[in-house]
Amino acid sequence: MQSAALRQLGALQDGLDHFEAGHMDAAALSQQARSYTDLLGALPPQFQEVLLQLLDRLESSALFDEESCSFSRKDLVDSLRLWLKKADARLSATA
Repeated sequence: MQSAALRQLGALQDGLDHFEAGHMDAAALSQQARSYTDLLGALPPQFQEVLLQLLDRLESSALFDEESCSFSRKDLVDSLRLWLKKADARLSATA
C-alpha cells in the first residue's frame, strides 16, 4: 500500500502542476485527489481533513472571479503544495 500511496502522491503533484498551468480545472483536480484512497489511508486522519478543506475552498474559488472570492487561488495552490510536501515527508518517514 505504501508504494501505491507514493504513486498517488506523485500523480497528485502532477495534477496540481496541470491545474496551475491551466490544463485542468478545480473540479477535476478535486475529483482526482478525492479518489486517491491509498494515499489518504496511508496518512493520519488530519491530513485527509486538511486536504478536503483545501479542495472545497479551491472548488469554491472557481465559482468566482479572483477579485470577488475570499480565497486566493495562488494561496490555495501554495497550501496544497505544502500539504504535498508534508504528506511526502510523512510517507517517507514510515517507509
